[in-house]
Amino acid sequence: MPPDIPPPAGTGKLAENIVYFARVLRDAGLPVGPGAVLDAVSAVEAAGVGARADFRAVLHAVFVKKHGHTIIFDQAFAIFWRRRGLLDKLIAMMSPLAEPQNPETAKAQAGASRLSDALFKKEKDKREAPRPELDYRLTTSGDEMLQKKDFAQMSAAEIARAKALISRMRMQRDEIVTRRFTPAAHGARIDPRRAFRRSLRAGGASIELAFRDRAVRRPPVVAICDISGSMSDYTRVFLHFLHALGESRGRVHTFLFGTRLTNVTRALRHKDPDEALALCSAGVDDWSGGTRIAASLHEFNRRWSRRVLGQGASVLLFTDGLEREGGGELAREMERLGKSCRRLIWLNPLLRYDRFEAKAQGIRAMLPYVDEFRPVHNLASIEDLVKALAGPEARRTEDPRAWLRRGAA
Repeated sequence: MPPDIPPPAGTGKLAENIVYFARVLRDAGLPVGPGAVLDAVSAVEAAGVGARADFRAVLHAVFVKKHGHTIIFDQAFAIFWRRRGLLDKLIAMMSPLAEPQNPETAKAQAGASRLSDALFKKEKDKREAPRPELDYRLTTSGDEMLQKKDFAQMSAAEIARAKALISRMRMQRDEIVTRRFTPAAHGARIDPRRAFRRSLRAGGASIELAFRDRAVRRPPVVAICDISGSMSDYTRVFLHFLHALGESRGRVHTFLFGTRLTNVTRALRHKDPDEALALCSAGVDDWSGGTRIAASLHEFNRRWSRRVLGQGASVLLFTDGLEREGGGELAREMERLGKSCRRLIWLNPLLRYDRFEAKAQGIRAMLPYVDEFRPVHNLASIEDLVKALAGPEARRTEDPRAWLRRGAA
């Protein structure tokens, strides 16, 4: 903080701690600049904060610009501004150490890795002495280790690396042979009309054969993605994949749903992937909120299915299937969706668990109507999905209904 700007009166080192807190948020991936730091100090001084909840609300209003950043902000606030003692005396104190957790019982939260890197980066740099980098033939490269790492447990640097790898993936094209014919340079079928027209150029003295072949169409891909609190970290990375898929195939329609359905196809067509995701976040009001799968699918079937599901479209349903509403309505909407498309692929991050069982009511209502049931939680699973979208030879042979029999056993 510049020396010519004095800290607020009566707060001790509060302004300095706000600066450090802003640096933590910036290292964790939040777009926090110097102007936001000055606004936060002024806002705290003007609000006259006297309680921890008020202090958190003021900083949240200044630093958080997107719904998806609230999770990182809350985790950073809970660790950085941890109380020690009386609330009224220690609201401006900073505790750089987090409470220790038992690694065997504590469950890692989404975004915890990149938040830990941002909080303790300086301490790690001081403790760790520089070590010589050794390259062995049998060691595993960083990209290979990143292939199987869960998206929710990646640090900010690893997420950036994963996005770069996704943008460089080779998206194989799915092609359907239609009943229509198109002119071709060579082929087994002769096009008599074009051949006779060519003969007229030379006065009919000679006939130059023209050929035709079956027309090939690239079917569209329709993605319906869950943006609820349990899915938001996976959906953000998956949107980068959809952006790269749209750049390659050109016909990708994207819908986001939490408590309502939002069409973000136009926003995701922006050339810059970061700008495209920023436009998607700005156009969605229920990011990291609740989940209403049945109501969202009903709206899609009623308003959008006839517009985007033509010409043999494939549907990517990206959700964990944890629906709180009745399973009967969800089953009806899934049946209608499955009959309206050529292929319905359910992408569920819960399949990353080896002991996953289809016991939830929503999952059991959805499984009978899907053609494929796949995990999407790391780069390796996305590469498998790219191969599956290329054609029928790369699809899975396992029947998704087998999960119902396992859950009933």
